[in-house]
Amino acid sequence: MKKINSFILLFVALCQLITVDANAQKEMPSLKNKKVLFVNGGWKGHEPTQCRDIFVPWMRSEGAEVFVFDNLGCYNDSVLMSKVDLIVQTWTMGTIKNDEEKNLLKAIKRGVGIAGWHGGLGDSFRQNVNYQFMVGGQWVAHPGGKVPYRVNITNSKDYVTKGIKDFNMNTEQYYMHVDPNVKVMATTTFNGDHAAWIDGTVMPVIWKKYYGDGRVFYSSLGHIATDFDVPEVLEVMKRGIRWASESKYGKKEEWLSPVYK
Repeated sequence: MKKINSFILLFVALCQLITVDANAQKEMPSLKNKKVLFVNGGWKGHEPTQCRDIFVPWMRSEGAEVFVFDNLGCYNDSVLMSKVDLIVQTWTMGTIKNDEEKNLLKAIKRGVGIAGWHGGLGDSFRQNVNYQFMVGGQWVAHPGGKVPYRVNITNSKDYVTKGIKDFNMNTEQYYMHVDPNVKVMATTTFNGDHAAWIDGTVMPVIWKKYYGDGRVFYSSLGHIATDFDVPEVLEVMKRGIRWASESKYGKKEEWLSPVYK
């Protein structure tokens, strides 16, 4: 009986999310005819290939032209970088050459959008502070490793999170150093089970920002590919990708929301 009730609750939640998605679709930018550069690699523990196989087919089904690379040298391709609308990167740790970083940041600053998740964007190149300045945050810890925690939606007006309710995760809970001027969409609250001094700390999980004229979207969710089996995680990431893809074309949003005043 408990299994049946759990199934019913899950079915109801999925139906609600589908309804929300249909309504949000009307407000969101389209990927149709957008040119997307998808870059995957780095530490294998974050399953860059498996995540690629979730998002690349979906973007193509949405009408995007997707260029897939498993190396960072693509950032030095001036022709490619001049025509893409969006970069989706999943590349944890590793190193990036000076000219590759320079060309990546230059493209975003002039209006190319970028989107990513977890360590694939928020822990890519630990020695590159200019890159971290662009992302708006850097991973520093995940106390306890895989743990259960709650994600709280804090901005329900933005179409990236509109209609999505708070949800539970059982995966890495990222503790990050975060730019105070990012526009936060969702947070999580740490307990003191694994680091007593951070008990009660509220940490951004999902945010959006600008770097120059380029839209930047980040979610700390997505440690492994099965994290995207949680409907809310997948839906928010898809919306964030769509939002970032409109970087060259959409009206620049008000996004500064400093916490220190």
